[in-house]
Amino acid sequence: MAAFEADRFHQGWILSGPKGVGKATFAYQLAAFLLTRPNPNEMSMFADADKSEDFQNHPTAALIRAGSAPGLYVLKRPNDPKTGKLKSVITVEDVRAMRDFFALSAGGNGRRVVIVDAADDLNVAAANALLKSLEEPPALAAFLLVTHQPSRLLPTIKSRCRTLTFAPLGQDHVAQALALASPETRIDTAATILGAGSVGATLNLAISNGTQMYGDIVSVMAGLPNLDRGKALSLADKAKPDTADQIIDLLELFLTRLARSVFSRGGVSEQAAANENDVFARLCPTQQAAQAWADLHLQTLQQARQGRAVNLDPSTLILDTLFKMEATAIKILR
Repeated sequence: MAAFEADRFHQGWILSGPKGVGKATFAYQLAAFLLTRPNPNEMSMFADADKSEDFQNHPTAALIRAGSAPGLYVLKRPNDPKTGKLKSVITVEDVRAMRDFFALSAGGNGRRVVIVDAADDLNVAAANALLKSLEEPPALAAFLLVTHQPSRLLPTIKSRCRTLTFAPLGQDHVAQALALASPETRIDTAATILGAGSVGATLNLAISNGTQMYGDIVSVMAGLPNLDRGKALSLADKAKPDTADQIIDLLELFLTRLARSVFSRGGVSEQAAANENDVFARLCPTQQAAQAWADLHLQTLQQARQGRAVNLDPSTLILDTLFKMEATAIKILR
């Protein structure tokens, strides 16, 4: 707002932070604000320059909520017409369709807004195509790039944008948001701990039995460095096309919590599953061990996601990940 009021509003913004903390919600509210401001090229002493207007009740804001605002373009993964499911990436063709949006005459107040949700989904060709628009943006255009993993963005895209970093919410704010979003959903303690200040993540864990699945992962990891083959196979068998992504997310969460545990040891650490702290203390006794688990997280989980993108067997992907976790534990503990 300070930038806008000082007429220094940048045309590219990266909205960065964990999933589920409100980045996309903010992007749509910012789009509504921008699209309801007076056209600066037509301002006069008689123009309505009231910036305190309740823009969320403006007719344009209603069009945004309905998905039909002519000044807003949302760039996201499209549906695959063959399967009816979302594609795994945003392609260069999707970015070119966005350019057609700018080819149309600007209506309303002359402003146009593009929300990229999420920029992490851009493949390399699409990212380079978006970069061209950021390098030569149309007049009165704003690009709002939602990202959960800013490290995946091209450095050249980062250099063309300003960054707003969204921190995890405090527990009181999470509780307030959950009460508004889904008052009938029971949120257990484990979901709140694993959600780590993300309303979206906490709610998803609560409605998908994610905390139970996380408990299963901790149980499998408790046997390391000698992986219990029976438990490992049982977990891998749960990796169906509709659950594999959740298991990969939870394995990623386990590795993140494991690697961080050595730095918080000695304090009060809330457990998200039975014996979690004991498992962490044994598997990650030193900062060197934490580095090894962090390296595994970076390499193995990325490979698993790439495998999902090309439709490899999900059970095999999970089992392969568990074996690599066993190999890392052997190096650390033996």
